[in-house]
Amino acid sequence: MSAQVTVRINGEAFAAEPGTSLASLIHSARGAFRRSPRLAEPRGLFCGMGVCFECLVTVDGQPARACITPVREGMSVEVQP
Repeated sequence: MSAQVTVRINGEAFAAEPGTSLASLIHSARGAFRRSPRLAEPRGLFCGMGVCFECLVTVDGQPARACITPVREGMSVEVQP
């Protein structure tokens, strides 16, 4: 078993196994990536392979698709409200 890494999501620290996708961590930590604009319903992962933009987040100030981004120590992630 490898050592866990710490990732901050909207300022809150979470532990994850190295190599885990950021989408997996966000789903387990928050359950939703964002809320729908009209009804404010939770929205989750859609394609899971980097084709759509449903899992778009900001990682260390840069846009990234969470489904194809592996976690790494110290990364700072902002998820849309």
